[in-house]
Amino acid sequence: MAVVKPFVCIRPAEDKVSHVAALPYDVYSRQEAKRAVEGNPLSFLNIDRAETQFPDDVDTYDPRVYAKAKELLEQQISEGVYVTDPGENYYLYELTMEGRSQTGVVACCSIDDYLDHVIKKHENTREDKELDRIHHVDIVNAHTGPIFLAYRQNEVLKSIIAEVKKEKPLYDFVTEDGIGHRVWRMDDRQLCSQVEEAFAAIPSTYIADGHHRAASAVKVGLKRRQEAPGYTGKEPFNYFLSILFPDEELMILPYNRVVKDLNGLTAASFLEQAETCFEVERLGKEPFAPGKKGSFGMFLEDSWYSLKAKPCCKSDDPVKGLDVSVLQDRLLGPVLGIGDPRTDKRIDFIGGIRGLKELERRVHEDMKVAFSMYPTSIEELLLVADAGLLMPPKSTWFEPKLRSGLFIHALC
Repeated sequence: MAVVKPFVCIRPAEDKVSHVAALPYDVYSRQEAKRAVEGNPLSFLNIDRAETQFPDDVDTYDPRVYAKAKELLEQQISEGVYVTDPGENYYLYELTMEGRSQTGVVACCSIDDYLDHVIKKHENTREDKELDRIHHVDIVNAHTGPIFLAYRQNEVLKSIIAEVKKEKPLYDFVTEDGIGHRVWRMDDRQLCSQVEEAFAAIPSTYIADGHHRAASAVKVGLKRRQEAPGYTGKEPFNYFLSILFPDEELMILPYNRVVKDLNGLTAASFLEQAETCFEVERLGKEPFAPGKKGSFGMFLEDSWYSLKAKPCCKSDDPVKGLDVSVLQDRLLGPVLGIGDPRTDKRIDFIGGIRGLKELERRVHEDMKVAFSMYPTSIEELLLVADAGLLMPPKSTWFEPKLRSGLFIHALC
């Protein structure tokens, strides 16, 4: 039973929203973030990455950075950039990319559901990245970036969402990348009760993106519980900001790989070893994106190849059967010597949104070989999470990215 509750929302004023909405904090390097906020003091990235307000010699994790984030948010609330809606409401958030839409329920999820594995994860987290968001959330005293959750489609929720979307949206704007964003407020008490009951009938929800934000939000909640031993469980810090999407509306793009060298092999000997587990076919100059599971594209020495995993190298295991696992376990590891892709500096990962030409560019510039992947399916992700297992790093790239700054959940 998933606990998914309405909440008191701090949100941008309608005439400010297009200036506030920002991509998630973790898609930018420090320099990229600094460039992104130039000329836009209202961009939420100023708050999410407050080191942009300091010279480069100030550490990203300096206490002054988190204090600045708190100061900026409080200042903009007092200036009317943000408004606070009365009462506890749900919201709908629709994103449209290249004619395809997905609509999520904006709500607060229980930290106990996370601890009790009702909210299931498929990735490990890094302590250093957790600590950054723990400090940010705790000092700003708010959840500022939503956790991207998925649920298996529910007909009751589907019907309610369709009905609410017949009304005029609260926000309706297009960002510079061409993504359409629409938001509706759901303040009808009867509908809110129906939404809460519908989620209560769902056995599990799944973190699609935002594992570090989720882990950090939960740890801040636990810290607040220690600081308030008489807590009732109803306080806002017991819940974290989430946007929940039905699985059938989500799109995962491939997460491609590039490797710096051939581990001392010539191209010919590498191709020979690759044929142990893959059917290898040279295609020529035309970029190749695999069209089905178990197949891979490869760019090597100005030629594209098709690689198809042989039956002996496939697996029915939810993790070992993933294409990212097959490539790692059968080629990147044993042949190219990539031991731990999380830490090996010889491998890099490129989101599918950047296209195949980016793979060619990297090989021409600083890498030796590139691999185009068939995207992991949402069903594969759910099966891994249901089995209590973890996916290899960089298995999924979700698009479109949720904007930060549209919904803020104060902790008290």
